[in-house]
This record gives sequence, C-alpha cells and structure tokens, in this order.
Amino acid sequence: MCCFTVSQAQKIPADTSFSIYSTYIKEKKKRPYITIAYPLKMGNFKVKRNIVYVKYPTGNLLLDVIYPKKSKKSTPAVLFVFGGGWRSGNRAQNIPLAQKMAQNGYVAITTDYRLSTHAQFPAAVYDLKNTVRWIKANAAEFNIDTNKITVAGFSAGGQLAALIGTTNHDPQFENEKINNHSSNVQAVIDIDGILAFDHPESAEVSTDPNRKSVAAIWLGADLKENPRLWHNASPLNHAGQNSVPILFINSSTARFHAGRDDLIAKIKPFGIYSEVHTLPDTPHPFWLFNPWFEEVSKIMIKFLDQQFKD
Repeated sequence: MCCFTVSQAQKIPADTSFSIYSTYIKEKKKRPYITIAYPLKMGNFKVKRNIVYVKYPTGNLLLDVIYPKKSKKSTPAVLFVFGGGWRSGNRAQNIPLAQKMAQNGYVAITTDYRLSTHAQFPAAVYDLKNTVRWIKANAAEFNIDTNKITVAGFSAGGQLAALIGTTNHDPQFENEKINNHSSNVQAVIDIDGILAFDHPESAEVSTDPNRKSVAAIWLGADLKENPRLWHNASPLNHAGQNSVPILFINSSTARFHAGRDDLIAKIKPFGIYSEVHTLPDTPHPFWLFNPWFEEVSKIMIKFLDQQFKD
C-alpha cells in the first residue's frame, strides 16, 4: 500500500468530511468487490511535489507535477481538479490517474484551489486559471505544449473544469492574475460534475430550510437569495462558440450530470466535439476505485490522444 502525502501550509484547518477511505467503507457495504486505486510506488514517470504557485493569507496553494521520464518533444498537459463538494478533498486524490497520464505521454498537474472553508466562488475559478498560467510560465521545464492543455475535474472539480473550459476569453473570471499568460485551455474532461446549479436535473438546492447545501455555502447564497449568482456559476450558461471539446464520464446517478445534455446541444451548432460515457451500476465517485479505475483511465487517454496526438 502506497501513500502520497500532501504538504500545504494553511491557517485554516482542512475540511475532512470527504476522504477516499471513508467513501470506500461506505460503498463497500453495497459493493463488496471494490478496492481503492492506490498510487504506484514507482513507474515510468518523474514527480516534483509541493510547488507553491500562489500565496494567500489563508495559506499557500501548492501543486504537484507528474511527467514522463523521457520526453524530448513538447507534450500535452492535463490539469487535475479534485472533488469534495467545493469544501473538502485534496489534490492527492487523483495521483493514480495522473500517474497513468504521465505513463502515456502526458504531463499531469494536480493542484490545490481555495475551498469554501477559505473563500467563496469565484475564488476557486481564479485559482485554477492561475494554475493554467503557472503551467504556461513553467512549460519549458517540463516540455509542455502550451497549446494543448486539458483540465480534468471530478465531481465538484468536474463542475469547475467545465466552467474553466466554457469561459475562455471571459474577462469576469480573469482577476487575481499571477502572471500575464493566457488562462485558456483546449479541452475538458468532466467526470460526474454538474453543469448547472439552477436546473431541473440538479439536486444542489437544500430541501431542509435549516440547512444550506454545499453549493449554497460555496456560492455564498441560496438560489432564492441570488439566482444570478447560481446562474453565473453554471458552465451551461457560459457554453457557446468559445467552449472547448469536452469528454463526460458519468456514474449511473443522474443528478451528477445535471445540464450535460443541454450543454452538448448548445455547443453542437459550433462544431465543438463532445463525448459521453456513462458507466452502469457505478457509485459516485467511481473513478477512485477498482474495478472502474482502469476503464476511466483508458477513456481519458483515448480522448486525449484523439484531441492532441497526430
């Protein structure tokens, strides 16, 4: 068993309400055959860990780079955005998938972003766009092709990834820049991340009047209090001619892809590619566990190869 540790200096305690192990214990009761997909101890990749890319009073934001051992030509990059209800989780969650990408010729970056315990929307969007800027500023060190960057997100991270990929050239999300590089990306992989908060398929509105939903906590207001805010945080409402090709990998729980089909319909007239894979009888978050881990990685690699490799 291998553990990939995260070092993050922060003044606010981390929210641990979501963890891979606790989710495993819960899901194993329903599916006793599942196992955790652990990181490899070694492989055909190199790692640079705990790189500070921005500093805030609430703590430094760090990232890790996992990249091929031998890469003489410019290489596409994949930015991984973890999930956890916009309040929990950490960048180590997707190290196993990042290692898979590196072993298949991609530079993988796992990054921190400010959670709702630290800052509300749109702070996380600024952070992820700044991670893209960091990637471009440091491209030479890792042989990264800055015209071939994908953002891949999972659950809440999937929503954020889709928002990054539908807001290229959108000035309202260009604040707090760490450098003058573009924050544009060229593709999105959304794994069980919703596309719309204010949507009939969404379940982000709390039915308990005494309890705010995790979305409302992150957004800073309930839907009734500020519908415009919920609308603006929804990738569906930004989708259009500036959107990028997008891969959806979904569980069998429909609410985790709220707005997906509507988004596909919006980008189709512009000839923007989309692809959907729904894995039957899968829990949320299936990508962290066997037997689904290998299938998810294969779908991702096939999509990336199609988009970026000659």
